[in-house]
Amino acid sequence: MVRSVADAAYAVLATAHPADKVKAARAASRDWRAGRLALIWDRAMPERPARPDRPELLPATRMPRRGKGGSAAGRIAMLHALAHIEFAAIDLAFDLIGRFGTLFPAAFLDDWFGVGADEAMHFALLDRRLRALGSFYGALPAHDGLWEAAGNTADDALARLAIVPMVLEARGLDVTPATVARFAAAGDATSARILARIEKDEVRHVAAGVRWFLDLCGNRGFAPVPTWRRLVSERFGGTIKPPFNDSAREAAGLTKGYYTDLPNPPIVQH
Repeated sequence: MVRSVADAAYAVLATAHPADKVKAARAASRDWRAGRLALIWDRAMPERPARPDRPELLPATRMPRRGKGGSAAGRIAMLHALAHIEFAAIDLAFDLIGRFGTLFPAAFLDDWFGVGADEAMHFALLDRRLRALGSFYGALPAHDGLWEAAGNTADDALARLAIVPMVLEARGLDVTPATVARFAAAGDATSARILARIEKDEVRHVAAGVRWFLDLCGNRGFAPVPTWRRLVSERFGGTIKPPFNDSAREAAGLTKGYYTDLPNPPIVQH
């Protein structure tokens, strides 16, 4: 029996165990590429995705401070935080598909099923690395800021694209090069290679966000840059401030006009 797009997206969101969520994401993306998913939205997306018992989710203000990644414990804490981001990003990709896919052509689904598969791969790489270092995903607490951003934009595809890929994922482009350098300086070349690989993929993800943000702005007759800046002011509870990885942002189509001189810039927390 052919599954619907909505059912495939829901299956990922409803899966709690990390390894099973990775499998569900890969299966959904594989089914889409193979033409086995019907363009039917016959199931509403859940308000929140299923989550494993661990990690414990804390408010961002209660999260223990992480080191810079120089010590072994600091590197594990950083990798755990990044694994949690990638785990949440799986759900963000499939919620975008299931919640807003009817607003876009099939090329939108091509992009975001691909993003979902990438995020699953990123999580699997980081989880494997944590285990190689004697830890595991769930060993440390994490915060739920990424899904809070999803909740704040659940009513509007334009706001979702503005905040998740064009703010949160773009911030990853800013901070990852320094993190890669710290891991390399600490002699952890394996982790550095994984993070560099993830950053390369994230440029494509931000580019997909920009592409479909522009598409939807065009459909609604909105000017992209002032619309993005307004949505960030209205919908984003964190802060956006330098340093910016201008070259990576430019490669993704997120030009300086979007993010320079934002009023009262707040701090994106990861």
